[in-house]
Amino acid sequence: MSLVGRLERNIAKLEKSIEKDHEKIDELSAKCESHKITKAEYNIKKRHIEEKIRAMDSRMRALQGGIAKDTRHLEEKAEEKHRKKEEESGKKEEAKRREKNYSEWSEKNERKSD
Repeated sequence: MSLVGRLERNIAKLEKSIEKDHEKIDELSAKCESHKITKAEYNIKKRHIEEKIRAMDSRMRALQGGIAKDTRHLEEKAEEKHRKKEEESGKKEEAKRREKNYSEWSEKNERKSD
């Protein structure tokens, strides 16, 4: 599996985890409204979960940056390979053209000397 695939899989895991944490906050909110926990306890737990969400968001951004960097690197590598291939074919064509011109020139010189 390529690097990009692994990074995308990790991003998907983080997104799922973030969704679960948002659900936990909703559950806490419902508990607070039904007076099963105090408002202070709700705020403390909510703040803790939000910190986890922010940490996962920053990890996701770092992974997305890695994907962008690797994708750009692969594109540059493919472009470099294509450019080298074109240069080689251009050199071969140039060599064939020079060979042809030389053979024509040498034939002319042989005719003149005869």
